[in-house]
Amino acid sequence: MYVGTLSFDLLLGDVHSLKEKRSVVRPIVAELQRKFSVSAAEVGDQDLHRRARIGVALVSGDVGFVSDVLDRCERLVAARPEVELLSVRRRFHGDED
Repeated sequence: MYVGTLSFDLLLGDVHSLKEKRSVVRPIVAELQRKFSVSAAEVGDQDLHRRARIGVALVSGDVGFVSDVLDRCERLVAARPEVELLSVRRRFHGDED
């Protein structure tokens, strides 16, 4: 069994309230869940208007599949024009960990 995780640190564009922030972050989380069947959520910086941290996790028996799906998740978030991807942290956990 392999578990892969991503943590995205995002800078949001023209956002002036937490309500506007939710209107940007929620569609990204929903699209990740819908397109790739991953677990995704806003996991940090909830009190900051222009910053967001989104976490993604995936479990599979094939490490290549996990890597491929996480690559596609990263490309999707990086391509969103309303956010700037500041950093991505990727981790893999296997049976031997």
